[in-house]
Amino acid sequence: MEAMEAETGLRHRAWWTPYLFLAPGLIMVTMFSLWPFVNTVILSFTDAQILRGGGFVGFDNYTRAFADSDFWVATGNSVLYLVVVVPCLVFLPLALAVLVQREVPGIGFFRSAFYTPVIASAVVVGLIWQWVLRSDGLVNTLFQKLSIISEPIPFLTDSTMLLVSAMIVTVWKGLGYYMVFYLAALGNVSTSLYEAAALDGAGPVRRFFSITVPQVKPMMLLVGTLSAISALRVFTEIYILGGESGGPGGGARTLPFLIRQVGLGFSGETGYAAAISILLFLLTLVFSLLGRRLSKGDES
Repeated sequence: MEAMEAETGLRHRAWWTPYLFLAPGLIMVTMFSLWPFVNTVILSFTDAQILRGGGFVGFDNYTRAFADSDFWVATGNSVLYLVVVVPCLVFLPLALAVLVQREVPGIGFFRSAFYTPVIASAVVVGLIWQWVLRSDGLVNTLFQKLSIISEPIPFLTDSTMLLVSAMIVTVWKGLGYYMVFYLAALGNVSTSLYEAAALDGAGPVRRFFSITVPQVKPMMLLVGTLSAISALRVFTEIYILGGESGGPGGGARTLPFLIRQVGLGFSGETGYAAAISILLFLLTLVFSLLGRRLSKGDES
């Protein structure tokens, strides 16, 4: 053994040697992920503000949140955002992937075109849609020229319409991203299944629901989980389209938007904002565990 170690240059090393290689990554995770989370939990039990420290107040911030109408409006908007956006981002990218999967002349152009919104800045995308949807924007001007409407549609000046407009932007920007997920999953589906179904007389729609959907179901669950987490974290679309107030009277605010409003400025209530952040984390965790439970049920 000693001769082999001498020949290969191997020597017995201390037990902590592998951790030297892990140390840089562990330090980064601790500094930028673990510690901020722990600090947020600690702050949520204080009355800390931006310019002063805070004292321990127990569960007062959480009690205040549950009694705050603004919190419930923002929670309702976030959950509604999830309920509407997630099904769209689960099924529409799948249909799009099936369409662009075919190898026909020029299909590469369409794949690139559908993916372009993904690489575009969220701010740029928001500004483009703001120009499209404002009262004197492209959509209202076109509809008025065609005599479809007599008054501009309040896409950005009505809280409900603003929330719907933000959902449209989120879906439009996410289509190409999740399309790539489905293209990878569709590449693993055996063509023999489609050939056998075609011989049995199954049409395109029947093959889609009987073969494509079952084969990519694990990917659909993954996309559903990822899009649900993203929907609960939406902020940029609301901010760009609705401004700093989150729409008229703040009626389109989501939880991330409310956290920013509560914790920002010289009088920002850091402790209360941290408590809302923890509640948002718990809400996200619930939907993540639900997606995991559905995934396990599908595997079994």
